[in-house]
Amino acid sequence: MKIVLLSLGGALGALLRYYISKFVNSSFSFSYVPWGTVLVNVVGAFLLSFIIFTSQERYELPSNFILFFGSGLLGAFTTFSTFTYEALVLYIEVPLRGFIYFASNIVLGFLAAYLGMILGRGRLH
Repeated sequence: MKIVLLSLGGALGALLRYYISKFVNSSFSFSYVPWGTVLVNVVGAFLLSFIIFTSQERYELPSNFILFFGSGLLGAFTTFSTFTYEALVLYIEVPLRGFIYFASNIVLGFLAAYLGMILGRGRLH
């Protein structure tokens, strides 16, 4: 059952990442960086942090829920390999673009995870 949940979550996460990234990147084709990847990574960082801290500090979520959404869906939804590839390509083309893209993912991802932790805990600190 765990493999089925992980697989279904992973398939759904991969499809969501593909379509959201494609939509955002095509909507902002004039953009300086591929914001679709930034968006999925930031949203994924927030959601994973929120789910884990909610389960740890407020009420325990079922392990199958965490497996499906955390490891499966969000594991496939976020994309470190695409992020690093795009950062390298942008850096080779225009170093400042690569840096902006890299920093956007890291800083916004961290802030989103922090916000998820705060909201997941239900309190500040």
